[in-house]
Amino acid sequence: MDQSLSSGRGQVSVLSCLPPSVGRDVAVAVVKPLRAGLGNPDTRSLLRTDRQVKWTMEVLCYGLTLPLDGDTVKLCVDVYTDWLMALVSPKESIPPPISRDPNLYTQKILRHLYSLFLSRSDQASPVYTSLCQQVLCAVQSLARDSAVMSRDTWETLLNFLLCINQTMLAAGVPEQLSHLSMAVLFEVWLLSCSRCFPSRSLWQKGRQMLSSCRHQGAVVEQWSRVIAALTSRLLLLTFGPSFPHFKVHDEDAALIPKDLDEPRVPHTWFRFLHLLGNLVDLSRPLVVGLTPSSRADSQLPSIFFRAMRGVSTLVDAFLGVTVIDKEPTEELLPNTGHTTRIPFRDRLPSLDVYFPPHLLSRVAVTRSPFRDRHPPLGISRPRSGSAPPIPMNILSVPIAPPSATSPPPHNKRLKPGNVSKATSKPLAASSPPHWKSRPVTSQPPLCSSPRPSPSPLRCKLDSLLHLFGDWLFDAALFNRDSGETSSHSDVIVTSSRWAAGRAEACGTLCRVFACKKTAEDVLSVYLSRFYLVLIQGLRVTEEGCPLVLASILLNSTCLFCCDLKGVNLLLPSFISAVEKVLLDRELVRFKSFVSPVDLRRASILVLLTMLPIPLQFGTVRSELLFDGRFNRDDVTGGSFLSLKARLIGVLIGALQTETDTSNTQIILAAALNVVQDSALLKAAGETLQETESQQGGARGPRWTRGPGANRWTRGTASQSDAAGILWVQFVRLLTQRLTAQWRNDSAVCLSALEVLGGLAKVEVSVEESERMRVVTSVCCYIVFQCSRPPPLHSRDLHSIIVAAFHCLNVWLTHHPAMLDHQECLLEVLEIVELGISGTKSRQEEEARCKEEKELNPVSLRVKEAAEATLTCVMQVSRAFPFLGGLLVEDALIGRSTLSDHCVKKFRYFVVDRSVILAMLEQPQGPEQAPCPSLTVLIRGPSGGHTWTLQLHLQPREGRNESQQTLIPEQRSAAQEDAGIRCDVEHQLFPESVDRDALVKADLSIPTLHESLTEEVEHQLEHLKAALKRQRQVEARPQVSGRTVVTKTCRPPPPSTDFQTARLFLSHLGLLTPEALKSPGTSGVPAQLVSLDSSLPGFSEDLGHLDQLASRNCDSAFIFYMGAGQRTAAEILRNVESCCSVQSHFLDFLWSLGRPAAVGRRQCGGSNTSEFPAVLGDSGGGVFNGERFVLMYTDALTEMTFLVPSPSHVADLSKSPTGLSSNLQSPSEPSKDSTPEPTSSPVEDTKSFCFESSSVGFESKLLIVWVERFEDIESFPLPDLLSGTKKEKLTSVSNVQVIFIHPLKTGLYRIRFHGNTTSKFSSVVPLVDGSVVSKRSLGFLVRETAINCCQRRRLESDSAPPPHVRRKQMINNIIQRYRRRGSEPAFYAALFKDP
Repeated sequence: MDQSLSSGRGQVSVLSCLPPSVGRDVAVAVVKPLRAGLGNPDTRSLLRTDRQVKWTMEVLCYGLTLPLDGDTVKLCVDVYTDWLMALVSPKESIPPPISRDPNLYTQKILRHLYSLFLSRSDQASPVYTSLCQQVLCAVQSLARDSAVMSRDTWETLLNFLLCINQTMLAAGVPEQLSHLSMAVLFEVWLLSCSRCFPSRSLWQKGRQMLSSCRHQGAVVEQWSRVIAALTSRLLLLTFGPSFPHFKVHDEDAALIPKDLDEPRVPHTWFRFLHLLGNLVDLSRPLVVGLTPSSRADSQLPSIFFRAMRGVSTLVDAFLGVTVIDKEPTEELLPNTGHTTRIPFRDRLPSLDVYFPPHLLSRVAVTRSPFRDRHPPLGISRPRSGSAPPIPMNILSVPIAPPSATSPPPHNKRLKPGNVSKATSKPLAASSPPHWKSRPVTSQPPLCSSPRPSPSPLRCKLDSLLHLFGDWLFDAALFNRDSGETSSHSDVIVTSSRWAAGRAEACGTLCRVFACKKTAEDVLSVYLSRFYLVLIQGLRVTEEGCPLVLASILLNSTCLFCCDLKGVNLLLPSFISAVEKVLLDRELVRFKSFVSPVDLRRASILVLLTMLPIPLQFGTVRSELLFDGRFNRDDVTGGSFLSLKARLIGVLIGALQTETDTSNTQIILAAALNVVQDSALLKAAGETLQETESQQGGARGPRWTRGPGANRWTRGTASQSDAAGILWVQFVRLLTQRLTAQWRNDSAVCLSALEVLGGLAKVEVSVEESERMRVVTSVCCYIVFQCSRPPPLHSRDLHSIIVAAFHCLNVWLTHHPAMLDHQECLLEVLEIVELGISGTKSRQEEEARCKEEKELNPVSLRVKEAAEATLTCVMQVSRAFPFLGGLLVEDALIGRSTLSDHCVKKFRYFVVDRSVILAMLEQPQGPEQAPCPSLTVLIRGPSGGHTWTLQLHLQPREGRNESQQTLIPEQRSAAQEDAGIRCDVEHQLFPESVDRDALVKADLSIPTLHESLTEEVEHQLEHLKAALKRQRQVEARPQVSGRTVVTKTCRPPPPSTDFQTARLFLSHLGLLTPEALKSPGTSGVPAQLVSLDSSLPGFSEDLGHLDQLASRNCDSAFIFYMGAGQRTAAEILRNVESCCSVQSHFLDFLWSLGRPAAVGRRQCGGSNTSEFPAVLGDSGGGVFNGERFVLMYTDALTEMTFLVPSPSHVADLSKSPTGLSSNLQSPSEPSKDSTPEPTSSPVEDTKSFCFESSSVGFESKLLIVWVERFEDIESFPLPDLLSGTKKEKLTSVSNVQVIFIHPLKTGLYRIRFHGNTTSKFSSVVPLVDGSVVSKRSLGFLVRETAINCCQRRRLESDSAPPPHVRRKQMINNIIQRYRRRGSEPAFYAALFKDP
């Protein structure tokens, strides 16, 4: 290396020996004519020989050292920068010796130009900055465009750049110039790696120089820029094009030469990575050569943070996770708490300062459409007016109160997006545009930026930690390993000073370990150091650092569901941390650098993953972690179960302090998970004790085995009432806030109603008053919403009211005993009245009948929901009940394809324009003697029912089946003179009739003259004439004198034609003129209408009505995705054999519903086939819809689960929601309290085809079991949807997918792929990131599926309720097939056979 450069003194000219005035005059005299010839390309150079050139260069070298008050220095720079272009494009103005040997003279020119950059008094002037920029741009152009540079020239050029950067950084030049010089150095160095790879000694020289200057912000920022661009190229070569592209700014990517050989890229990247040495040394001023009192020392914390942020960016790139740039308007709005609709788990929590845009912004990844989409959690909106929280601890375990908070160090929040770039115009067009610096902030804020999931192609954690682990661990454990401080107080000062960089390192480590693959092993040394980092960083004492704690929480949302060995030992530390955050409403210590909404959401998600751990591990003790904290004599002391009370206390406290909509919904989901898990645990413990007492502890079938099934149920007897207490606490809290703080937040109210509906299905032993509390609260909520002013009414408001009515139906159907209480029944009926008519009678002065009330409901949808609630009340109160385990119409008409022959046996009537009565007047039982019998098939909006009526002279219990009907014996003929003949005058009415006054009841039967017509009058005259003739015949005297022979009276034979339909209608009060008269409104039929079953199409329309389900019918498809599978064919083949799936998957299928046979019906008898018998050796593919499906049914919902298989691929665009009428559970036979019908002509029972979904086949719900969590990114959703037979394909955006991943702990991790187009898309109880136990998995998945479909119906305009669709179908049947004859014809038809 040249001595002038190595010594730092520059080249010494002979003119330095002369007086300054002489040297200046000589330099001016020489440089002016040279500069004059540069502008004209045709001008030949005045210098022709080597001696002339060398002498002139001595003068120019001296001229570069002159003061900047004249233009001599500028002229010298112009000449030298022009001569440097001899290596690029020789010109006439360049001396011939330089053109003949440009490399030699270029090296000398570079040595001379070094004199320009030496420290001088006027280096802060703009002229100096301009000259330096001119030289740097010339050097940059030389390196870019020259193709004939020798190795010596490259070495000299790199040495020149190293020396001038070291000189300028040490001299404290303007920051803009230092950024430019470093940018040129790194760019030229990269060009050298492509064309002439630097020698090892030069790499060492560069590392020494940059290590000595790494305390300068320009060095770290420009290094971060270059290493990011190199990493982008390296990832493309290492992982291939399928790996998420680490996209940097185009100008940054252009720094990497396109002709850089692929083998050199890793070598160059690794050397550049370590050019600055150990980045953690930036936190040690003495190591980098700074004194504590120097100005540069005050900038070290910010520079240390920038270095850690650069490393964090590289780590994210290797994981396939990169920050996405966003506009400043999408950031957190100040003082409002509003955030954008970005899924929180799709964000990258990170520290942010005013970085150049090429480093922190404009970096992205190319993400797959499936990976980019996660369920949005709604728009965050704070609510005011809520009372201070009073955390409730149901198990009387004290919760540590939050420690006193200190005021924020800054009153104004820093917004990383609101920083403008430098406005100074570059002096050269070719200068890099990203060298400008930004102001440094003293306290960098924490923010959350969107980020995709890590790539399944990412490298192993150990490999990543081999590269960056030393820096990250050293930075995270700075207080412990630095050794700078000796006193306790110094630790606090140091922690607060270096907190930003340390927090970035801790957050990066959390992201790294949270990206662990399913079957990946991590070295114990890394795990132990990582756990030590977390234990130190999660301190909630005054020694703890809020910035570090917040960074850990923001990046650890899925740390407990990654199967990390020993991670559960961190449970107490994380519980203390989330207590610190969630129980503090104000978060004063965190507001200055983090959004409270995002921090609370991260803490809630961490809490969500910790909640099932105590119940899963139970009394398992951990002496290492809990030593000294619990009493070892206690059975539960030191066990995971002892932490349950703290977790539940935090959950309840968080629900009281939370004001954000999205966060509240997640807490509500967690509440239902905890209550259901506790209730099922209690039931499992009681069942196990009963089984052991009866069978001596025999093991159950293989379907109940597995991790966490019965691991610790023996130790839960002491907490038998904990589930009930927990249920009561959450019910009270939810009902109180539903009618107070939450009633103006529709999204929270919808989730709360869903959770209340789920709590109704949880089996716990509580007082009836607690359940009635929910009914009262929901009714009050409906009243409040309906009483809002008309301008506030909207479709969303009406959807919430409909959801409230549905929640009310759920509670009434699962707890019908509440209606036995008069006050509860009246309250429900008042709400029904309010929904149907718009007012309540008890609010008025005088009660009015419903016929007199004017119907003015809030909306038609609310009226329909209230009608459904009324139907529910009638059914559960036994006023119009379901008969047997399943609806009786299922046995008679549910699956029948009616024929004309069967229809002709029935009489069909319509009552109140909404109920079709099909009457069969033939006896249906095995009675030996005929009796009045009637079978009525009732088809109404609420479904189908069967009534069988028989008239007997004796009660059913005392009737002798073998006794015949009494028939008198045949006797001999009576003698003619036997008996005494009395003349009696027969009268139609008693004599007293004429003496008594008439009453209104006597006028109930109208006289003939009141409704006479011409035709009737003619018939009456004919009848009078006949009666007159008959009286004349009877009064005619006897011709013979003999007495009249009287025959013995004998009873007639038993009647077999009773006209029971007429009797039935008469008993109902329907055979009146008022019921048969039309109301006068055009097109509106009378109250009682007869249908003509002989018209063509009647049986088909009646069959279509039978196919319309009376309950909400939905379906979901279940898939099993094995490890490493990528194609739809592989996924479908898994369920063909039980050997291809996990046993837990079969347990999960069993928990979803019962097997139901397709296309046949069990009429009577019992079928003892159970799930294992139906399953056989299948892996679940037997439930593909060809023979069997899995079905869950209650009074309101029918949920069908199908498991598609290659043998019978389900049509995903045709939801089999009509399976309710087509399916029969083989393990649940139909039971009927009425006699079973024989094969007499009741409407035939046959199968029918599937019915389209009530929600519409444009939306689908999939449940996917994944063996490896990272395979979710490769799930072939479009391929599975493209296999449909329908022309209208289901869009990926309309598909909701629930991914279930089994963990080694026996728990299950949930990934919810929601619908981004939905306004109410945050469905509970399963949210993205939930962790649930095996006990509650089936229940929670089923509830989530039902709620997903219910929300779809709330938003859809083409999905009316089932009873509305049936009512519309009944109206169509009335309009098509009603008889339009006269009233006498109607009465006459009742006496005739159908």
